[in-house]
Amino acid sequence: MSVAVKGFFCNPNASKFETHHHLLRQVLARQSFPISSFPSYPILNNDDGKNKTPILRTRAAAEAEDSNSTVSVSSTSDVKGSGTTARGRRLLKIREEKRKREFDRLHNYPSWAKVLENACKDDEELRAVLGDSIGDPEQMRKRIEERVRKKGRDFNKKKTGSLLAFKVTFRDFNPLDSYIWFELYGSPSDREVNLIGSVIQSWYVMGRLGAFNSSNLQVGNASMEYDPLYDADKGFNVMPSSFHDISDVEFQDNWGRVWVDLGTSDFLSIDVLLNCMTVLSADYLGIQQIVFGGRQMGDWEEGMTNPDYGYKYFKI
Repeated sequence: MSVAVKGFFCNPNASKFETHHHLLRQVLARQSFPISSFPSYPILNNDDGKNKTPILRTRAAAEAEDSNSTVSVSSTSDVKGSGTTARGRRLLKIREEKRKREFDRLHNYPSWAKVLENACKDDEELRAVLGDSIGDPEQMRKRIEERVRKKGRDFNKKKTGSLLAFKVTFRDFNPLDSYIWFELYGSPSDREVNLIGSVIQSWYVMGRLGAFNSSNLQVGNASMEYDPLYDADKGFNVMPSSFHDISDVEFQDNWGRVWVDLGTSDFLSIDVLLNCMTVLSADYLGIQQIVFGGRQMGDWEEGMTNPDYGYKYFKI
């Protein structure tokens, strides 16, 4: 049903509610009341967003915002986590490093390290030197370098010394004119002759410089619980003590000898020599006995200096 009011225009196709609303706005426009003091009502059949009232525009903005929020929430919920924990990631990293080391060991493992590993199967001493470093070339290298520094490069060679202590005897020993005799287990090689000769030469040099002087043993007789005091004036003024002379070291078969004149050196020099010979016999060459004094020992032939008959010597 359409409503007609005189002097006002109405749309014949509009609904009753829309017609009343339209007429009310025209009446108010002709009165002195401001139109803004009355609330506006939405136009239900108008789909154009530009002609909507403020209420509709606000509601549309709110709906758009809710729609964007819904999309954002749904997009956030679509993001899936890694599914791992910090501990799991650490374990994964450790496994990756282990696989990398295994790959490097198989493809980049040094050839010398493989040789050492194979040698350890048959060599107990080498296996003891490497210990738990097998499989780590860097640690293996450090162990070998340390072993070489301590005992030389020939680390595979077994000890050639004797497990038995040698016998020491004195036969009318005159420290100013006597021989010192060495009986070995066999005829010495050139290397062993040089070894024994070098020890005796060093012993003589120390004695010549007055090392074996028991009158000046200040540190040896002092207590080391506290820092000892050394009297330099006493050491300087003490009576000197030195070797006088020594001969070359001679060998015939398994016997060797050296003539000595200990001079004013004390018998401390004998103890020092025996200490050196003890280690030399145990680690490098076997010595059966050492005799101080005597003119002839074993099958020694005086004056025989022919190398074809087993004669060797070391020049002091």
